[in-house]
Amino acid sequence: MKRIAFVVVRYGENINGGAELHCRMLAERLIHKYQVEVLTTCVKNYSKKENELPEGTEWINGVLVRRFKINPSSFKSRYQQSIVRNIRGTRRLLYRLHLLPSLAKHLPVWPWGKEGEINTYKRSVFYSSSLFDYIARHKDDYDIFIPITIDYPEAYYTIKYAGEKSLLIPTMHYHKNAFRPILTEIFTKTAYIGFNTLAEQQLAENIFGSTMAPHGIISTSIEITPPADWKTTVAKYQLPEEYMLYVGRIDLGKLDRIFQYFTSYKKKYKDSKLKFVLAGGIFTNTYQHPDIIYTGFVSENEKTAIIQHAKFIINPSVYESLSLILLEALSLKKAMIANERCNVMKEHYQKSGKAILLYSGKQSFIHNLYLLDSSDELRKSMEEKGVSYVEKNYSWEVIMKRLTEQIEKICSHNPSS
Repeated sequence: MKRIAFVVVRYGENINGGAELHCRMLAERLIHKYQVEVLTTCVKNYSKKENELPEGTEWINGVLVRRFKINPSSFKSRYQQSIVRNIRGTRRLLYRLHLLPSLAKHLPVWPWGKEGEINTYKRSVFYSSSLFDYIARHKDDYDIFIPITIDYPEAYYTIKYAGEKSLLIPTMHYHKNAFRPILTEIFTKTAYIGFNTLAEQQLAENIFGSTMAPHGIISTSIEITPPADWKTTVAKYQLPEEYMLYVGRIDLGKLDRIFQYFTSYKKKYKDSKLKFVLAGGIFTNTYQHPDIIYTGFVSENEKTAIIQHAKFIINPSVYESLSLILLEALSLKKAMIANERCNVMKEHYQKSGKAILLYSGKQSFIHNLYLLDSSDELRKSMEEKGVSYVEKNYSWEVIMKRLTEQIEKICSHNPSS
């Protein structure tokens, strides 16, 4: 039986995060065909920057999880940081001028600023020298490595030591970090790249050009757990009768300006009974308002119940490569309002026949929020479109077929594993 190692920064049933859930769903669906392991860190809450979970191994739903301690460096060099920022800025400018793909033909890997990029990785909360040493020493023990997300050191070191047998799932979005020069190594030296959406793939193609490694759409799907008892859930979290729901990390980077937009809506439409519920781990200072409610971390069963009873769902993040909460919301027949600045959300909007609404700023948010808040007919129409969209495009049968085909193809190119 072939041996597969997923590599992700955090892992566990009680850990929030799109990449972490993405990893868990794929890993647990491969255990009947492969020997599946997850290589990860001892971090639980990344804002604490601590080894909260014990080092060593444990089994979670048929997956062997190996945890390694983090040891981020405190070393900083303003000079190196300045060089890295300048190079990223230059690459971003070249992207906007549509010059990066042509330049990549002649310079597929950028050598400049690498020392500064490595030092940035070493300062990351998820830097684990013992994890990376393990990959280097045990490379030949595995048939394939699957690093998930390019935002942290794990993907770089996995591909550095085992690029020819790595299937990268980048979960990439348009952000300054997408223009890090060190990513040119990651995207050219891996065996295959599996994107979540066409928008994500096109972004990468416009940054790394034709020298990028073989790639295509793999994506992922969702799993809906049975709902928790609603009366118990309402009492536990003091949930209101009518609410807009956000599910995910409570992090200002993901929430954008949504608090200010929502409070402006409430000032304009004083008769609205709508509240704003945020369900998920809190990683930032909270915005206090009588119509804003924080549940903290909720179980998967509670999450299902809270989604089912929401009036509609919101995803204000501009940093998405897919949006699992969108797929969950649409599957549970809930309309969604999302940020138009996110290209992935625009793709969902177009392909789903407008199963979601998009806002581009404060005024369009207030307008669309009013439409969703006031029109049962609009929400029902969106809900029907959403269910159909997910069923047609994100079935597990299609996604696992794509994934296993690429796993087998990479393994066939490395028969000595």
